[in-house]
Amino acid sequence: MKRTKIIDLLASQPGQQVTAMGWVRTRRGSKSVYFIALNDGSTIKNIQVVAAADKFDDELMKQVTTGACLSVTGQLVESVGSGQAVEIQATDIEVLGVCGADYPMQKKGQSFEYMRQHAHMRLRTNTFGAVMRIRHNMAMAIHTYFHEHGFYYFHTPLITASDCEGAGNMFQVTTKNLYDLKKDANGQITYDDDFFGEQTALTVSGQLEGELGATALGQIYTFGPTFRAENSNTPRHLAEFWMIEPEMAFYDQEELMDLEEDFIKYCVRWALDHCQDDLAFLNQMIDKTLIERLQGVLQGKFVRLPYTEGINILQQAIKDGRKFEFPCQWGDDLASEHERYLVEEHFKCPVIMTDYPRAFKSFYMKQNPETPDGGSVGYKGAVAPGPTMQGTDVLFPAIGEIIGGSVREESLDKLMAEIDRREMDKTHLGWYIDTRRWGSCPHAGFGLGFERLILFVTGMQNIRDVIPFPRTPGNATF
Repeated sequence: MKRTKIIDLLASQPGQQVTAMGWVRTRRGSKSVYFIALNDGSTIKNIQVVAAADKFDDELMKQVTTGACLSVTGQLVESVGSGQAVEIQATDIEVLGVCGADYPMQKKGQSFEYMRQHAHMRLRTNTFGAVMRIRHNMAMAIHTYFHEHGFYYFHTPLITASDCEGAGNMFQVTTKNLYDLKKDANGQITYDDDFFGEQTALTVSGQLEGELGATALGQIYTFGPTFRAENSNTPRHLAEFWMIEPEMAFYDQEELMDLEEDFIKYCVRWALDHCQDDLAFLNQMIDKTLIERLQGVLQGKFVRLPYTEGINILQQAIKDGRKFEFPCQWGDDLASEHERYLVEEHFKCPVIMTDYPRAFKSFYMKQNPETPDGGSVGYKGAVAPGPTMQGTDVLFPAIGEIIGGSVREESLDKLMAEIDRREMDKTHLGWYIDTRRWGSCPHAGFGLGFERLILFVTGMQNIRDVIPFPRTPGNATF
């Protein structure tokens, strides 16, 4: 018989002959009957297979172990047990793939650290099945949102000669013999004999190329892998991760913040609407506040908070006895603990922080007008003590920064002045500068780390557990 997915079987009416295929989660039973929990990955829920002992050979049933792959044919009947509406009364069982006692994902609970060592098998567990189905749904939500809002899916290069102004250390791409490198008279490596004829690397961001797309198509988004060679062994960093980066012509700061908020709420709402069973499982097993926190994101508007005002709130908290590990004076780049305090304790809702000091923001951000004393007029007229840029970062509970965005500087003169002020190498920026020389326009954009979104939506605590095969320092297995 043709196989029926378990997700469809569980929604079917009893009284029909069916075939299911999947992997054994558990097998229990007595001398007279066996109960097999079968799962094929289509749903977090298993279908129960009831097999009368006198109808099946003992040697066959010895092969029905946790992890074994089966094909089961039988009658779909109303279940007399709790937890499922229907079950299969088996008439035929075929073992498609045996699974020995050394199978690493036995029913006993394993730590996430243990399962990372067996990433090729952890996908078959309930937890990682739920996470991967949610990951798929979030990808669908992203494409659907941008398609419905008139954006064009734009593919930026993975191999590039641009470093996107120091967004992260880069993995070099070369076909050169590393034991016989060609060098010039000064001892510097030359690349004229390399595949591309110049030094190239894996991209850290598609933003700069995305801006080109926005100045031609109006509004675009990228969604693809990015690579950062940073030796960061933290629960929030990966060497290979996925980024969503929309860029929009003719957007100002207010419109950018509206888009950031609407987009993230759409993704959360999609998860609540399309991933109910998986979220219920994760809410029970991983984070008992998960669904409540997701629903909380949809209630009310995000707070829009100028950086200067945020610093004032943090400094008042310190005066009131709150202790932070890192300093937070005006001009400091806020740490995750500061961001989470503002979101989780002070405002108790997501925050869009705006108008950051120029010192730790990128050269391409639009600078706020300066005051005579060297300060800046920021969001809604608030005056900061130093130069500020029109950044718009979204801060989330349990995560900290989940979106980093800004209005981009459209003035050629101002962009060049900032590049010169930072003493940046213009060698690979000529094509980017051209967008300000020929038909420049106001524009804005943001970047969302896909795995950060999945962390929030699933309640998982380590970013290595929301991507199928994590790439981290010292680990490129599988």
